[in-house]
Amino acid sequence: MQLLAWLLCLILVPPTHVDAKNIKVIETNIPKRPAGQKDVLQLTTPKLQTVRVGFVGLGMRGVSAVERWSQIPGTDIVALCDVEADRVELSQKRLDKHGRHRAVAYSGSIDAYKKMCERKDIDIIYIATDWVHHVPIALYAMNHGKHVAIEVPAATNMNEIWALINTAERTRKHCMMLENCVYDFFELSTLNMAQQGLFGEVLHVEGAYIHNLEDFWDEYWHNWRLDFNRKNRGDVYPTHGIGPDCQVLNIHRGDRMEYLVAMDTKATIGPKLVEKQTGKPCNDFQNGDQTSTLIRTVKGKTMLIQHNVMTPRPYNRMYQVVGTDGYASKYPIGELAFRPKQLATNEKISHENLTAHAAVAEKVRDELLQQYTPQFVKDLQEKAKKVGGHGGMDYIMDYRLVYCLQNGLPLDMDVYDLAEWCCLGELTRLSIENNSAPVAIPDFTRGAWKRINGFQYHFAP
Repeated sequence: MQLLAWLLCLILVPPTHVDAKNIKVIETNIPKRPAGQKDVLQLTTPKLQTVRVGFVGLGMRGVSAVERWSQIPGTDIVALCDVEADRVELSQKRLDKHGRHRAVAYSGSIDAYKKMCERKDIDIIYIATDWVHHVPIALYAMNHGKHVAIEVPAATNMNEIWALINTAERTRKHCMMLENCVYDFFELSTLNMAQQGLFGEVLHVEGAYIHNLEDFWDEYWHNWRLDFNRKNRGDVYPTHGIGPDCQVLNIHRGDRMEYLVAMDTKATIGPKLVEKQTGKPCNDFQNGDQTSTLIRTVKGKTMLIQHNVMTPRPYNRMYQVVGTDGYASKYPIGELAFRPKQLATNEKISHENLTAHAAVAEKVRDELLQQYTPQFVKDLQEKAKKVGGHGGMDYIMDYRLVYCLQNGLPLDMDVYDLAEWCCLGELTRLSIENNSAPVAIPDFTRGAWKRINGFQYHFAP
């Protein structure tokens, strides 16, 4: 009713009479930065000639990460850790295949990672466990002098997010979320287009994780992912959709997300999945089959983010860029469109001539995408596609992480990206549980975002 009243107010009252300041916005706690700490925007650390890594969690994502890192020059896979010893052995065989030495093995308990983090010969801990163990491992690793790279979503609630931020700032260690979708070829090319001004001023972006997991729930260790959806409402997996969007909008690099509004459908398919697995009725499933979130930034840009892992919709990350002069969309097919130009005779274009407002021809689209493919992607794409990992974007993600550590450069994604992209989990729940009320998105940089002007990839001089 609160949302309905708000919408009616906007419709019935002239805009000049609407006082947005009187609309109640739910706020969460923003802890004061601990004394003596400062932000880690553009953090650089000493160059690492060889990046020595330890992997924790060798299930669906971890073992493929070991495979990729085995093919990145200048890396040493020092240690492997998983609760189950057979998962460690499977990864050891990947090292054998690529002529790497076998790693030190840790297994047998949930806490096996601690001894690995305490080693002096590891620079970074790569975390690919189930979601609920991401943060404890990351905190322990940073507190023992290690950089961390964490699979998505890196954190599931605000307390975890602030703990990661404060620990990264105190230890001066990199804390990066492994968001591979920002390295997809279409996203990278259109990001470059946006930065070169082809779309004019970008006003609106869209992103999503729409992926029917019907045939995959049983593949997760102890069925943890379905269990997480059963216990948690809101957009619990937002990062694939929102990550590329935030880079296009320069979030915490000249702009920041200010507030969101979310709503969901009822949970229909989830309870049936639980009942099928357990043979018992499920009346407490929290996650709706579809969750939709609208976000507004400080500079008046908007974002639409969706989550749906239940219905039989085709896979879709819904990536769209809407600018004053152009448009890009990846799904269901890649499209580019630009403002129709007046004819040389200044003939007026009829609004009924819909072809004048269509996407550019496929040949033109492909030529533009190739033209605006960043050079570092051109240099890596052949190897990336050969190694694989979601068509090569996983390899580019890992390669860039290693490259930046080797050259003492800021990482492409920092702990504030992690915070902004993961915070939707708890904040969308708050909005939904309060009749889709607006919820403020904290300034995770605590004011530092204003000093950066635009997102960029860093390269060695």
